[in-house]
Amino acid sequence: MTAVDVKSLGKVAVLMGGDSAERPVSFMSGNGVLAALQSQGVDAHAFDPSERNLEALKAEGFARCFIALHGRHGEDGTVQGALELLGIPYTGSGVMASAIAMDKVMTKRVWLAEGLPTPRYRLLGLGQHGNEVTRLVPDDLGLPLIVKPVREGSSFGVTKVQGYSQMQDAVMLAASFDADVLCEEFIDGEEVTCPVLGEGDSAVALPVVGIKAPDGNYDYEHKYVSNDTNYLIPSGLPTHEEEEIQRIVLKAYRVLGCRGWGRADLMIRASDRKPFLLEMNTSPGMTSHSLVPKSAAAAGMNYEQLCLHLLAGATLDSIKKAQA
Repeated sequence: MTAVDVKSLGKVAVLMGGDSAERPVSFMSGNGVLAALQSQGVDAHAFDPSERNLEALKAEGFARCFIALHGRHGEDGTVQGALELLGIPYTGSGVMASAIAMDKVMTKRVWLAEGLPTPRYRLLGLGQHGNEVTRLVPDDLGLPLIVKPVREGSSFGVTKVQGYSQMQDAVMLAASFDADVLCEEFIDGEEVTCPVLGEGDSAVALPVVGIKAPDGNYDYEHKYVSNDTNYLIPSGLPTHEEEEIQRIVLKAYRVLGCRGWGRADLMIRASDRKPFLLEMNTSPGMTSHSLVPKSAAAAGMNYEQLCLHLLAGATLDSIKKAQA
C-alpha cells in the first residue's frame, strides 16, 4: 500500500449524522473514522449536514470530505451532487453510482441486464400496498420471502414473511420507510459479504466475510449492538467458491460505476451453492462491528490505514471527466 502524505490532504470534514433513519449508525462510523484520521495527524473535523449548511465547507476551507453518512441524503447521490457543485473532493462513489446503488430495484435491473445473479423480485409501488395485491405476491415468489423498503439500509423495515397472513403487515412496515416496497425471493443458505476497494480495472475484492447471526436473523440489533453474531474471516468457504464470489462482486461493483470502496451482500443457496447478489453498499459502515474493516484487516490493512487510503482517494466526477 502506497504511503499517504498526510499534509497534502489538507483540512478534512468527516460527514456524519445526517437526517436518515441511519443517523445513529452514521455517528458510530463517523466518530471512528474521525478518531482514526486524527491519530494519523490529519486535520480532520466532524461535520453534520443536518445541523450545518454544506456551503460552510467551502467557507471554512475544507479541502476534502470523508463521507461517513448512511442512507438517504448521504449515500444516495444527493450529498455527492452538492459536493460536486462546491468542488470539494469526497470519498466513495459518484452521483450516478450512489443513486443507483441506493435503489435496490434499479440495482437489480442493472445486474440482471449484465447477467448477474440476484433473487427474483416484485416491486409494489404507491397504490399497490393493499391486501388484494399483496396477498398474491407469495404465489409468484414462494414462501418464505423477504419484504423491505427499496431505499433504506441497516435492515430497517425488513421482514421475513413466513405465511400469507404476514404479507400485509410486512408491506405496511416497509412502506412506512419508503413508498416503494421490494418483495424478494428468499434464498435459503449462508449469508456473506465482500468489500471492494478501488475503481474500474484496478478495483480489488477483499476477503469474503461469513456471517453467522443467531437464528439467521442479521437485523439491526445483531449488526450494531449485540456481540452474538459471528464473523468468519477467513470465510471457511472452498477456495473456488470464494474466488467466484469475488469475481461476481467485482463485476457487480464495476457495472454500477462504483469507485473508492463498497461492499456487496450476498446469499449462497444451500441446495446448489449458487451465490446471489442482494445489494451494494457505497458508504459501508465503519463501526466496531462493521465488516469492511474486518475484511481489510484480514488483508493486512488496519483501520487507520484503511481510513487514510479511502481519504487519499477522494475525488470528483468533474475531475475524472476532465482527465478522460
